[in-house]
Amino acid sequence: MPGSGKRVSAYPMGAGNLYVGTSGYNYSHWRERFYPPGLPSQAWLGFYAERFNTVELNVTFYRQPRPRTFEGWRLATPADFRFAVKGHRLITHLRRLRDVADAVAVFFKGAAVLEEKLAVVLWQLPPGLRADPGLLSAFCALLKENPVAARVRHAFEFRHRSWFAPATCDILTAGKFALCIADSPRWPRAEEVTADFVYLRFHGGERLYRSRYALDELAGWARKIRAWLEEGRDVYAYFNNDAEGHALANAGELRTLVASLLTEGCEAAGAPLPRHSGPPPL
Repeated sequence: MPGSGKRVSAYPMGAGNLYVGTSGYNYSHWRERFYPPGLPSQAWLGFYAERFNTVELNVTFYRQPRPRTFEGWRLATPADFRFAVKGHRLITHLRRLRDVADAVAVFFKGAAVLEEKLAVVLWQLPPGLRADPGLLSAFCALLKENPVAARVRHAFEFRHRSWFAPATCDILTAGKFALCIADSPRWPRAEEVTADFVYLRFHGGERLYRSRYALDELAGWARKIRAWLEEGRDVYAYFNNDAEGHALANAGELRTLVASLLTEGCEAAGAPLPRHSGPPPL
């Protein structure tokens, strides 16, 4: 069963740290496939956090959780666990980044309860929103003005091809924001690094949300991740192919592949091996 393994914390290589998990954790079809049959759903995050060192919260896109909900997530996870939180759709999809100062303030008032465990906020823009450098610049400036937003990292997932242009990369680089590298059969992507961290999303290579990545596909990504880590960049990777538990399996496989590459690199260089917090994952 996938849930039988223990998690590995970030791999410190003197520079970059690796965080690998899934996009969401509260899926009813993961009961028995991952979560033990008798485990109440309120205990699922704690169980998950024993096996992964990060999760991407999708629920914050659909609704604004109460402060006590954020507090419950923080208390259910270990000290080195990190959350990526998806920006609310009121900001990205309904108002499309315009006139959102009040909504941004409300969003971060709640997210702030995660304290130091709030690592990254993902801003996923709608497929119909075309590139607008002025709009993006204004929104990035707004994030810099909010005291909570200013201390966390931000990644932007664009779903209209027009955003993949030098002007976009220049704005993100200036703000030290990441261009989300999202693998899917539907939306465009560009593998441009614009920050001191890399943010990856895996939506399914062949069937959106439903296909499992083969080991040879993951091996290619593992080599890229190793290079980014060795450059001193933190890497956050989330699998969104939740059908049939594929995200869980692929997250564990990717983590193992990267660990193997890092170990090989250390042995070849005669350097200390990466530190682990437990046995290999899943």
